[in-house]
Amino acid sequence: MAVPVSFDHASTGYSLQRAYWLARAADLAYKAPAAIEEQAAQWGFGRVRHHHTRFTPPFPLQDTQAYTMAGDRMIVTAFRGTEPARIRDWLSDATTPPSPGPGGNGYVHHGFAEALRSVYPDVHDTLTELRGNGQTLYFTGHSLGGALAMLAGARLYLEEPHLAADGVYTYGQPRTCDRLLAEAFNKGFGGRMYRFVNNNDVVPQLPPEPVFTHVRALRYIDSHGRVHETMPMLTALGDRAKGLTADPFAPASDGVRDHFMHNYLTALEKNLA
Repeated sequence: MAVPVSFDHASTGYSLQRAYWLARAADLAYKAPAAIEEQAAQWGFGRVRHHHTRFTPPFPLQDTQAYTMAGDRMIVTAFRGTEPARIRDWLSDATTPPSPGPGGNGYVHHGFAEALRSVYPDVHDTLTELRGNGQTLYFTGHSLGGALAMLAGARLYLEEPHLAADGVYTYGQPRTCDRLLAEAFNKGFGGRMYRFVNNNDVVPQLPPEPVFTHVRALRYIDSHGRVHETMPMLTALGDRAKGLTADPFAPASDGVRDHFMHNYLTALEKNLA
């Protein structure tokens, strides 16, 4: 299997190729608008909309950023993440009360709820405008962006199921919701949600359980960069211990190092090559 040379707009369902290209799209969310538009055009997406809102949440984050790129057969909305140190600090705070989840299902981390609420109307209006040709729709994001991508997918599926996305791919996504929302999401959307976690990435381990949990469909990247669709718990614990020995002088840094988007991309490229 080789790294594909262009964005595949036609295929459906899960594949590592799709995971790679949506990871590229998630990484692109960190770039300036002009760079996003230039790259999107090279990938065959002729229309781009930028989403940027400011708000005052109960943690050190002042805005939500995302973009939507649309072609004749496919639309992708990618949410921007944030720096590992920043997201780790405020996700470690378990005192923030949760907010009601989409469609009245369970609860969501309040910070994520506010971040998505600030930008969702613009994203929704854009999708209504651009999705006029039966295009497939995918949400993607890294870190905080992964949480927002999952919640956007959940909100569309649970509140307007006829408009539901065809897939959500996230990378280094934190725990986002409680078990009730996770179960409602998994029940009807489980075959379209894929959550990639790179070895000891610290962000998917936050916020703390049991209040918050993950949705299903984990894709685990081991300490050698291999992607696993299943990984027994004891095997995963042993592999995470191996990851901690990667830097004997700073073993604690592995959790932050594994969170960087370029390490996700490197691992996916390795699996395709």
